[in-house]
Amino acid sequence: MAAAGDRATNGRAGAAAAVPAVLADGVDKTYPDGTHALQPVHLEVAEGEFVTLLGPSGCGKSTLLKMVAGLLEMDNGTLRLWGRPPAELKASGRRLAFVFQSPTLMPWADVRENVRLPLELGGVPAAEAGRRVDEALALVGLTKFAGSLPNMLSGGMQMRVSIARALVVHPQLLLMDEPFGALDEFTRHKLDAELLELWRSQGLTVVFVTHSISEAVFLSQRVVMMAARPGRITDEVVIDEPYPRTREFMVTPRFAAYAKRLQDSLHRASGGLDDADEAEAGPEARRTGAAGAPAPAGEGARP
Repeated sequence: MAAAGDRATNGRAGAAAAVPAVLADGVDKTYPDGTHALQPVHLEVAEGEFVTLLGPSGCGKSTLLKMVAGLLEMDNGTLRLWGRPPAELKASGRRLAFVFQSPTLMPWADVRENVRLPLELGGVPAAEAGRRVDEALALVGLTKFAGSLPNMLSGGMQMRVSIARALVVHPQLLLMDEPFGALDEFTRHKLDAELLELWRSQGLTVVFVTHSISEAVFLSQRVVMMAARPGRITDEVVIDEPYPRTREFMVTPRFAAYAKRLQDSLHRASGGLDDADEAEAGPEARRTGAAGAPAPAGEGARP
């Protein structure tokens, strides 16, 4: 297995020679109420890559992630997982798992039963299921809490249960929709570090959604910026830093530089122009939003 640091240097260089783990080409989505959530986008994720989707609320991050997971149908375009349609994923011998924003645990079932659920639904024999549950709980550090009910656990521990439930199916692709957003900063950073270790040790491909710039810089090999409705990809930032990444990295000038670039990109994606951009763009650009849509009467580009 390649080390995570090797992936950071060589992961994208080898992507052209290998079939991408995820390929979304021209996928879009309009909801029944007429909301144009996602205009045609193109996204490639190499096997073993850690990619984060970042952008303002309503930009289609979760919509795109759910289409990759097969939880939401796209209207147009092509979606391939390792070169095959999502419906053929099981036949290919590969698996994906989805971690939602909240743990979505069964409150009446203990930790072990919650983690075992996807194996029971998949018809995995009891002995094999028990072994895999024990393995998943050990990976997330919850072996001692296997008999606890969810209401006995902290928010961070509940998210660990959710991650264990995802890992128990032995996925190659892990999709995570802002899983740590409701947690305090200390717990969030701790789980971020644990997630990176799982990514490295399990050889996962991860697509991660967040609203946090610092989380995106800390975790990712590549950050894909999305702009507000209709959702679209507007920028991409490679975080060319070695792993493991520590708390010390978060106070370095390089971390600050990455965060500043993403902050500026997010500002533009949210419909704003920096002062320097506005001056260079001239009055015509100031009469339009960052995405080229006419600004409402009486409004210019927002600062």
